Amino acid sequence: MAKYKHLFTPIVLGRQFFRNRIFNSPTGACQFPFESFIGYYERKAMGGAAAVCIGDACPSPDGMARPGQIRLWDEKTRPYLIEVAYAIRRHGAVASMEIVHSGNCSYYSYDNGYQPYGPVAGTTPFGQEILEVPEEVILQYIEAFARAAAFAKSCGYGMVTVHGGHGWLLSQFFSKTNNRKDKWGSTLENRARLAVAICDRIHQVCGRDFPVEIRITGSEVFEGGYGIETGIEQAVFLDGHADLIHVSAGSHEVDDVFTVTHPSMFLADGVNVKYAAEIKKHVKHTPVATVGALSEPELLEEIIASGKADVVELARGLICDPDLTVKLQAGRDDEVRKCMRCLWCFSHRMQREKIVCALNPEIGSEAECKNSGGPPAVRKKVLIVGGGVAGMQAALTCAERGHSVILCEKQDRLGGVLLCEEKVPFKEKLGQYLALQARLIERNKNIKVLLETEVTPAAASAFAPDVLIAALGSRPVVPDIPGIDRDNVFSAQTLFRHPERAGKRVVILGGGLVGMELAVYLAMLGRECTILELQPELNDGGNNLHGLALSLEFRKYGINNSTATKAVEISDQGVVGQFTGIMPQNGGRRFALPVYYPEAATGSKLFACDTVAYAVGQMPLRAEADAFRGCVGEFHQLGDCVTPGNIWHATTAAYFLCRNLGRY
Repeated sequence: MAKYKHLFTPIVLGRQFFRNRIFNSPTGACQFPFESFIGYYERKAMGGAAAVCIGDACPSPDGMARPGQIRLWDEKTRPYLIEVAYAIRRHGAVASMEIVHSGNCSYYSYDNGYQPYGPVAGTTPFGQEILEVPEEVILQYIEAFARAAAFAKSCGYGMVTVHGGHGWLLSQFFSKTNNRKDKWGSTLENRARLAVAICDRIHQVCGRDFPVEIRITGSEVFEGGYGIETGIEQAVFLDGHADLIHVSAGSHEVDDVFTVTHPSMFLADGVNVKYAAEIKKHVKHTPVATVGALSEPELLEEIIASGKADVVELARGLICDPDLTVKLQAGRDDEVRKCMRCLWCFSHRMQREKIVCALNPEIGSEAECKNSGGPPAVRKKVLIVGGGVAGMQAALTCAERGHSVILCEKQDRLGGVLLCEEKVPFKEKLGQYLALQARLIERNKNIKVLLETEVTPAAASAFAPDVLIAALGSRPVVPDIPGIDRDNVFSAQTLFRHPERAGKRVVILGGGLVGMELAVYLAMLGRECTILELQPELNDGGNNLHGLALSLEFRKYGINNSTATKAVEISDQGVVGQFTGIMPQNGGRRFALPVYYPEAATGSKLFACDTVAYAVGQMPLRAEADAFRGCVGEFHQLGDCVTPGNIWHATTAAYFLCRNLGRY
């Protein structure tokens, strides 16, 4: 803890005491089933965060962007919110409630008969008419925020977070586009007036001792938006009116900077800290918080120690490892599981109203994990064949449950196929995760690791296990194309390991995530890359926000892609692609990846290149895994040798399979 003495110095906001400087910033978790709702937030309080903020609560029925928002005007939500607040407070954290009105982005309210207002008239991206909000409605907004804050306080919340950034109502008022001619627009002071009035009114209703945090956009970071100089002006107006100024960046509603607001893996750790640091130089009375791409312990400490900010706020950092805080206190900082910013959590929430984590299988199932954590009825000897992502998680979970584990891996290192990406700069956190899993396995006395050990069915029987888990993985599918056996043709895995083998111009067969990430990696190294994809659209694998981040990298590096294109031959000159004429069915979806439409709907084209890579999928090693079936009574297949998937599929399947072992 002495190593992080600034991080663990308490802070008082209003009269509310916070035990350290690590706050859990708001995320929009779904309210039902209620056990999941309460478990999601309670878990972060158990892990030591000083404040845990319940995300996405709306103060009035006309301000909802999506159906899953908490309705702070509805008394029926009271018993649920009280239970969540108690769950947070009993672990020593302060429960906070984020209050957000979507303004001209109130899409869900519009669909339910409400007229959306904005500071000025216009239309939404979906063609909905926006009216300029009358002053009497602005005054109603102020009262709605104050009532919502009082409601949250009455439910046991010790702070509220007013969302004044990211393109929602308050930031719409502060935007340069707010050219109203009354006291609510045009000048900087007038544009900041609504945020100041809301903070003041909450203090009038809830008491000056009740802390009000306000999240602002320090810089909009898109062309036509305002920069940090204007963000500083907004903070100066709020100085002394709010109790904590929480500085973020960008906007939800501008695709080009969505993955700056929620930094992608292509951006640096703490990429947005600079905005908070600049603002802190200019405010005199109110502490400042920073947020975005924060999970490195040394960085968190340095931010507080250097005075860049008074509080660090983590969202994905505490999803990936809710115990980050207590690990730092216990001197176990080398066991922190660091978010790799793959955006799977956010994409999954947008599509299914449920937050999960690629690296932490507990997330999304906190209640089940809390209620079923006892030792198994029968401790068993478990043989795991395969030391990739699934095999490593299986070994750790089995050992934590008290089973005796033998983990065999045919390579000389644990990590499996994903080790091929360890040189990739934007996969640094993935490499750290693989190293962490291997380190935890090495430290666990219940796990025996045998490297460079290829297990046969006969050898498996000789181990005499009670349980055998085959986690053999998969192999790349080699497309059946004339010329695929040429010397300049490689699998994606090979070029990830040996990018020096790629020539100046590379054609990549396959527009899934592997092919797209390979294109970005090679483009970063100066190669000219073109992706050929048989389907009418590139495939983000359900991770649409990572797909958005990739599309921005495509633009940055000039990566080309040709969809609805079948590779029919590889020659000395390059790849011959035949156009199928099939057009995308859902080209208007938000966050769609870029699509190349050939001038001719049919016909063919030579895509000239020096090197060809294929990334057209993985073939599960099912037959190889099935060969172990008769070696032991209890047999399981796990991970890619069942069906190839992403890291979340592998870690989650491994975790819950092994939690269930030993019931009989």
